[in-house]
Amino acid sequence: MEKQLIADIEQKMLMHLNNYQMEQLHKALTHYLHDVTAIPIDKSEEVSNAKLLISFLAAKRVEGCSGKSLRYYESTLNNMLSALDKPVKHIITDDLRQYLDKYQQKGGAGKVTIDNIRRIFSSFFSWLEEENHILKSPMRRIHKIKTGSSIKETYSDEALELMRDHCESIRDLAIIDMLSSTGMRVGELVKLNRADIDFNNRECVVFGKGDKERMVYFDARTKIHLNNYLNSRTDENPALFTTIQKPYNRLQISGVEIRLRALGRKLNITRVHPHKFRRTLATMAIDKGMPIEQVQHLLGHQSVDTTLKYAMVNQSNVKNSHRKYIA
Repeated sequence: MEKQLIADIEQKMLMHLNNYQMEQLHKALTHYLHDVTAIPIDKSEEVSNAKLLISFLAAKRVEGCSGKSLRYYESTLNNMLSALDKPVKHIITDDLRQYLDKYQQKGGAGKVTIDNIRRIFSSFFSWLEEENHILKSPMRRIHKIKTGSSIKETYSDEALELMRDHCESIRDLAIIDMLSSTGMRVGELVKLNRADIDFNNRECVVFGKGDKERMVYFDARTKIHLNNYLNSRTDENPALFTTIQKPYNRLQISGVEIRLRALGRKLNITRVHPHKFRRTLATMAIDKGMPIEQVQHLLGHQSVDTTLKYAMVNQSNVKNSHRKYIA
């Protein structure tokens, strides 16, 4: 039994050690396992991958991850575990590298997508290590994937005014004003109730990712258009924004996106979507000198690096600054 155990261990380590290391391993095993009685492990007592994944998702839920993020985590990890088809404690770095490589080659996924998957794997295996399910995370040697930075579009002042002038309803006008003046996420917008709006101070409380609460502010024009919209309603729904037709249900994210896309096609404005208002606000705020930390707080970002990715510096101002300070 002792010899068989040593042979099994050496076989498992054969691809990971050179000849000298194998010799030292053999000496150590022979010395320390002499006269040791090996007791077979009851594999039925091992925690399955499925149960570990459930526990991991529960931990992320407690940390405040949104339902959308949890579903992405679950599908991403399920795909990996099914493809590798081995217990997590037997998964090595090379398994994960090859999986990421095949995923990219087969699906044509971009670097940003692959890095998102890498971050999910890293979170999962770090949790396994912290919970003592594995000795060491195999993701430690798989580093952040370098992704190219692209300049993302923002709305011009002219585009914003065109959209305001051609809204088919006062509700849509109020939505555009709320998105452009507060920089809130569309998911935060549709959760708002009438009672959440403080018209006197032109502010409202929104609940962001992970149900984190923060204050956002809107301008005088938004106050007027929002008041006009609410005064025109005859329903009793507490939601701030509802469907235009009966039974006047709370407006959903898809409803906002559909209306904005239709408006963009009508005016020949490219890529009209709710998130672009958020990026526009961040760019405008930084461009006008608002401290980045305050922009970060306004948008509800945990990291200032995220805020910097949202905000694009106005190129004409860069040109003017070059002429002022350098040329």
